[in-house]
Amino acid sequence: MKRLAWFLVLLMLAVPAWAAKKTTVQELKEMLLSFQEAKKGDEYVASQLKQIELSEELTQSAKAELGHSLPGSLSSEQLDILEGRSAILAPPAADLPAMPAPDVAGQKAILSRAVDFVLKRYMQNPHLSASKTTSRFQDGVENIRTNSGMTSNMPNTGHAWDLPYMFMRLLGTHTAPVESEKGIELAPAVKQKAPWSQNGQIAEGGPGPILSVILQDAAAGGKLGWLRWETVNGRQTAVFAFSVDKEKSHYQVDYCCFPVTSDTGRFGYEGVEPNMQTVTDWKPFKTVAGYRGEFFIDPATGAIVRVVTQAAFKPTDFVHQEDMRIDYGPVTVGDKVYTLPLDSFTITEVVPNGDNYAARYSVRHTLFTASYANYQLAGPTAAAQK
Repeated sequence: MKRLAWFLVLLMLAVPAWAAKKTTVQELKEMLLSFQEAKKGDEYVASQLKQIELSEELTQSAKAELGHSLPGSLSSEQLDILEGRSAILAPPAADLPAMPAPDVAGQKAILSRAVDFVLKRYMQNPHLSASKTTSRFQDGVENIRTNSGMTSNMPNTGHAWDLPYMFMRLLGTHTAPVESEKGIELAPAVKQKAPWSQNGQIAEGGPGPILSVILQDAAAGGKLGWLRWETVNGRQTAVFAFSVDKEKSHYQVDYCCFPVTSDTGRFGYEGVEPNMQTVTDWKPFKTVAGYRGEFFIDPATGAIVRVVTQAAFKPTDFVHQEDMRIDYGPVTVGDKVYTLPLDSFTITEVVPNGDNYAARYSVRHTLFTASYANYQLAGPTAAAQK
């Protein structure tokens, strides 16, 4: 099927019958308090939380406060999802420091310290190992089936719009060893899988973009400027916003894999009316995307404590959204202290059925949350081993 025809299908889609309600953190607090006073059960509270979308970041402190009012595991899971899906947003205005922006010279000094931090400290981190625990939340789980050749096995039922499938839920959590060197997480060796088994997925949240590359893109080819002060882990943090055009970007996007279906003609035999046959090929989505984001910088040391990135895609791309947030902090390894990734959030939206016109168009949202623990020296660096 031609890409243009697929795009026309997209344009003709009807809007779903439901829409998430935009909610502030204060409104969420009041809602949960009313549920607690009314002694609402876990399933009821969870169902209500599924139907809202936060307009502000649900910070860890606010989440911890709200967690005491939840009646059970179902509602607790939905609060985890709200935290993850709001991770790239600004916190409530009342939580922001009432401080004037530094002057231009002060801003340049903070950015200069950040460059020194990345080049002279972060990129000098040794070869390390760690334990990475990843949780995957997803909607539209029943939306995709295997399709490995002639004809289509894609579902054409209404499941994608049924309420049980429209909302995110936890699919699973797993812990795996990872390694990093010079601040870059090394991709683990994985067994080759059938492409339809990885439909529209990045590798379990991925290691995220490389900090030094983002800083270089923003400083050399992008737009970089002051945004606000924000309190992170009890410290005043300088937040700078940036954007990078695709032509100057080194932000690589790689998803596997999406079905692309084409007609092979009408076939039949004597006594049987010919019917149209199709063949499906599975292709990865790879591109270099423009992006925007934010740097959270300790103004005194230049240490980067958080990075947010949001990739930009075309409306016809099979990937619509890839938003990431990575939090960094001091970790003692042996007798030294390094700044290392501690937590991350990855939010994606994809068209899982790709260019497959035998299946109903839909989008799928996935949230990956990851945490790192037990950092240790992993032996000689790769350079020393050569």
